[in-house]
Amino acid sequence: MSQSFTFHPIGVVRSPYGRRIDAPHQATVVEGTEAGEALEARIELNSGLPLEALQDLEGFERIWAIFAFHRSDGWRPLVKPPRGGGRRGVLATRSPHRPNALGLSALELLDVDGRTLRVRGVDLLDGTPILDLKPYVPYADAFPNARAGWIDAVDAALGRLSAPGPR
Repeated sequence: MSQSFTFHPIGVVRSPYGRRIDAPHQATVVEGTEAGEALEARIELNSGLPLEALQDLEGFERIWAIFAFHRSDGWRPLVKPPRGGGRRGVLATRSPHRPNALGLSALELLDVDGRTLRVRGVDLLDGTPILDLKPYVPYADAFPNARAGWIDAVDAALGRLSAPGPR
């Protein structure tokens, strides 16, 4: 397979998190972080993006943000997750150090004002490039009874929303 793809950001995140150590490891797991709660941020979309592209987005409570881990410095096949004991295969984790440094976050959409989206529950650093946005559709996107591999064992031992907290 020799296909390659080129993506161009459609916007950028303006987040209260300037350093990786400040941001939650998962958007919904904020216990143990400095703020201790889900914080607000803005997604500022590029001026070249037609406003029509945002039509009807306001009615959604959540959106998927597809982004680039712009501070990732390469990848390794095995990584050590903050909650997961030993090394795991990178594709079985949410590590930012991936073969393609892409991430996905389900954000709470609070407001759409022109090309600025006000969101809550970010785990993204300030300046994170946004590659695409998609609406979160509960009937298609939520599988609450799905198995979560090795994470199920960690949840059983430490609690479902355990987080490593600030260092």
